[in-house]
This record gives sequence, C-alpha cells and structure tokens, in this order.
Amino acid sequence: MTIVQERLPDTELRMDERDWSRLVLLSVLWGGTFFFTGVALKELPPLTLVFLRLSIATLILLPLLWVNGIRLPAGVAGWRPFAVMALINNVIPFSLLVMAQTYIPSGMASVLNATTPVFTVLVAAAFGEENLILRRVAGVLLGLCGVIILKGYDFDISSNQSIGIALCLGATISFGFSALWATRKLAGTPPIGAATFQLISASLMMAVLASIFDRPWQLQMPGLVTWLAILGIASLSTALAFILFFQIVTRSGASNVMLVTLLVPVSAILLGYFFLGERIEAREIVGALVIASALLVMDGRVFRLFRRSGIA
Repeated sequence: MTIVQERLPDTELRMDERDWSRLVLLSVLWGGTFFFTGVALKELPPLTLVFLRLSIATLILLPLLWVNGIRLPAGVAGWRPFAVMALINNVIPFSLLVMAQTYIPSGMASVLNATTPVFTVLVAAAFGEENLILRRVAGVLLGLCGVIILKGYDFDISSNQSIGIALCLGATISFGFSALWATRKLAGTPPIGAATFQLISASLMMAVLASIFDRPWQLQMPGLVTWLAILGIASLSTALAFILFFQIVTRSGASNVMLVTLLVPVSAILLGYFFLGERIEAREIVGALVIASALLVMDGRVFRLFRRSGIA
C-alpha cells in the first residue's frame, strides 16, 4: 500500500454541495446518538438498547419500502450482502460503542469514534478501492488533531478506561470495513432499501443476542425519558441517518461518507450548548476550526481554486 500524489482526479469520488449538506445533517443525527445512549443506559442494558434501536428503526422504514415499490431480497443469496452489512455496520459497532459508554463518558466515545476515517481510508486503500492520496492522509491526521483539541481529554489509562477505549476502536475498525462493503456490494440498491434490509437483518441478530445475554423480558419497564431517548435514537439517529448514509456512499464513496465522524464531536458540543445549556470553551472553537480545515484539505477543492487563480 503506497501513498500517491493526486494525478487522476477522475478516479476519486468528490463531494458536491448536496452531499456536504447531507454530511452535516448526518453528523447532527449521529452526534445525538451519544446523548440518547447516555440517557437510555441508565435504565437499559447495552444489547437490549441496541435491539430496540434497530427494531424500532426497522418498523419506521418498512412502510417506505411499500411507498417506493421496493421489494424484499429474494432467497439467501439476495439477503447475504445486507446480512454482512448489518453485522459490520450495526451489530458489532453499535454493541461495542454502547458497551464502551458503560466504561467511559459519551463525549469521549464520540471523540474515539472520530478515528473512523483513518481506518476507512486505510481499508479502502488496502483493498484497492481508492488511492491513498497524500492530501487525504494529511486531512485525516489534521482532523484527528482537531478532535483532540476539541475535547481535550486526558486519556489516563485506568483499567475501565482501557476497556472503553478498546471497545470504541473496535467499533471504528468495523465501520471502516462496512463502508468498503457498502461501496462494493450494495451499489445500485436504493438507499431506503439498503438501509431497511440491513436493519431487518441486524434486528434479528440483536434479538438473539439480547435474549441470550440480557433477557429483556425480566427487566423493569423503562420510564418516559428513556423511551423518548429510544425513539430519538431509532427514528433520527438510525432510520433517517442510514438513508442519508447510503445516499452519500452511492454518490461520493466510502472515505467521503466517513468524514462525518470528524464532524460528530462538533455536533455533539453544539447540541449540548443549545439544548443542555453547556458552555463552549475557546479550545472547542479552535478544535472545530481545525476540523473544518481538515475537511477542506481532504476535499481538495480549495487547492484547485488556488491553482486556477494562480495563487498556488
């Protein structure tokens, strides 16, 4: 695997204005995931929470299949791509992230989740899906610097924190492979269909896991606040978010869609400011600006404008 200079612009999928808008919206939806999860974990065990998230999101999306005239896949072969996607994009990473939040704060989990573009770029390059362009590598590293500045956590390696960090990193690696799988195996599938089919598969898998490990029928009924958090994470952070996810993957590629994880901590901070009354520190503003710079570097459009104007 080698890093190449940018010489073949037609081989790299780029983001247009509509997909940048989708990416920002997706970051807000996924930024809310960590807040909703933190609320719901006070009354629910991790695997049950993931099952409820996926199953309710599935029920929300199923009517859209009928409205759009999309049929269910036929046979085992038809379901296989979506089952694999469900495993590596839902079951494994969602479970790991939720379990991680029982060891570390939700904000730290969102920061660690921002390493996803690193693994996505490396996986895509290793399997020959996208060139490991120097500009993209530099942008990812710059974005990670921005995330570190943004939250400013002191990562003391205690036993519980080590487990939480390891779980989060495992989730980001799984997300990296899921973006590659979506690009290769789900191309041509309508975004609503791809989102719904993977959620159906993931819900069935999580039903088995939650039944074995959590036995949800023995749990006490959650309160209203917990149910509102579950509905929020299912409808906004899952159903709507995955429609946007597959739209961006189809149009702009795996590495571009995973840029959203660099924006998620920014969204989480803004949501905390507007809805929870949390303060925004100067360090967080600097971190957000660094992340914005990283996105510009990875996109490359600014450099092309400079070259055309004779500035660079």
